[in-house]
Amino acid sequence: MAPRPYWKGYLKLSLVTCPVALAPATSENEKVRFHTLNRETGNRVVSRYVDADSGKPVVDEDIAKGYEFEPERFVVIDDEDLESVALQSVRTIEIEMFVARDSIPWVYLDSPYYLTPNDEVGEEAFCVIRDAMAASKVVGLSRLVLGRRERAVMLEARDNGIVLWTLRYRDEVRDETAYFGGIDELKPETALIELAQSFIKAKSKDWSPAMVQDPVQEHLLKLIASKRKGARRAKSPSSAAAKGGNVVNLFEALKKSLAEDAGKGQVGRRK
Repeated sequence: MAPRPYWKGYLKLSLVTCPVALAPATSENEKVRFHTLNRETGNRVVSRYVDADSGKPVVDEDIAKGYEFEPERFVVIDDEDLESVALQSVRTIEIEMFVARDSIPWVYLDSPYYLTPNDEVGEEAFCVIRDAMAASKVVGLSRLVLGRRERAVMLEARDNGIVLWTLRYRDEVRDETAYFGGIDELKPETALIELAQSFIKAKSKDWSPAMVQDPVQEHLLKLIASKRKGARRAKSPSSAAAKGGNVVNLFEALKKSLAEDAGKGQVGRRK
């Protein structure tokens, strides 16, 4: 069963409009989360807002948003003020333009969402927009308010639906040349590259979500289960740290890696 929509509104392309729903494509609900406890009593510890000067607790109705326009001087912004500058993109995703998918650098992609039609009447219009983008091999660009912040978004046809990516703004993306520009343009020997390619080929597999399972999550669940049963805490295995100097022979290291991998494959076939 699909989770409840995170957002409901309308998808608009020129005069074509259809109701849609938005749901996060990723989830952290299964992650192990901890509460802060009082070790002596075992009770949960709660946090409260206090006045920075007086140290006295502040009741909920007195808590407000403030913008610091000068050091230690603030202007108070109420919910009514925010509603007065609400944008149309609060409830409408209007596609403003289209660009080639591969023209958007990966570093601009932020968070993915699943966009789906929200009623049967508007499903045909949704499918028209989806299929037209897929056939044209383009993605749509629009804006959408999420969490009271207007975000630039990209819409990409995917299977029977549309994946919506929030995009980072230009001033949020760092120039890669500041990091990669200082790397020397070395030209490794052809033999080294070919040997590395052989290793890559031997280690290549088809993608599976099982490849990115979280080992820390699994160990935490086992730890929690053992503590509930009153079992003794198991010692963590010592990591096999490689010994030796920092200077290695790349050619010999690659040959050894390839040989070890081939040996493992032969052992597996004998079983």
